[in-house]
Amino acid sequence: MVTFLPSRPGRLADVPSFARTIGGAESNVACALASAGHRVRWISRVGTDGFGDHLVDAVGAYGVDVSGVRRDSGRPTGIYFRTATDRDTAAHEVAYYRAGSAASAMSPRTMAYDDLFAGRVLHLSGITAALSADCLALMRDLTAPRPGRPLVSFDVNHRPGLWRDGSGPDVLLELARGADLVFVGEDEAASAWDLHGADAIRAALPEPRTLVVKRGSAGATVYTGDTVTSVPALRVDVVAPVGAGDAFAAGFLSATLRGLPAAARLRHGHLMAAATLTVAGDLGTPPSRSRADHLAALDADAWGTLRLGPGWTAEAPAEVRTP
Repeated sequence: MVTFLPSRPGRLADVPSFARTIGGAESNVACALASAGHRVRWISRVGTDGFGDHLVDAVGAYGVDVSGVRRDSGRPTGIYFRTATDRDTAAHEVAYYRAGSAASAMSPRTMAYDDLFAGRVLHLSGITAALSADCLALMRDLTAPRPGRPLVSFDVNHRPGLWRDGSGPDVLLELARGADLVFVGEDEAASAWDLHGADAIRAALPEPRTLVVKRGSAGATVYTGDTVTSVPALRVDVVAPVGAGDAFAAGFLSATLRGLPAAARLRHGHLMAAATLTVAGDLGTPPSRSRADHLAALDADAWGTLRLGPGWTAEAPAEVRTP
């Protein structure tokens, strides 16, 4: 989607102007992974309008292969507006204009499966499943067992406002059970499934080979088979919280593609999230790979005292260590 960010805090009714940028869970992950040096293809549908042109150009500028994006002359590109507040607060507002959009026409009939299965990882989001019956059919098809499919990564991304009929929790649990790698927030598992705590989530989701439970300021826990690994979150001077979950997924996937151990995957997730938390938009500039590897290799004490603020991903960032 094209995203409109407010020029100042406040209700949507009171914000006088908005800055145009790009948004969408999957494209956020794609851009972050490409910025981290991976070969990435984003596959979607946008309109033949100016917003579609902007999305394709902007995502492509991150180094993402956009040759798999289809243009739809009969449907517009989706857009949305949001407030500057944290998504988890009552003051946060989002206005989606996605009904009948080009992306909502994605289906098993309109998507090229050769493109979808060409990579080592296929990353999906629960948001797509909420866009239309056709999108849900596509998501069910992509998470169904089949020979030769790539590792299927699924971010639950429960957005109650998109599930008007209340079916979201059941659908998302079904899709998660078909994936190989699942990302879910502890808070969204509580609200969607009434599951409390990482162990309860794992008990309800034993099927995925890898389950990552994001626990906010407490950190994150990954279940791989019978092994459980937890890593505390970093101390971050937050500018804006939106997009951090997508960035975390990108950092974890980047480390997964590199074959790094579980703890390092979680740390790279935290570092990529910190890059987004310290900027105003949905996408931050990740640290260089060598810098990320250096920080991910810190001992427990050094990791625990590390504090990151705006500008920390620059070549000579200011790291603040607190006693």
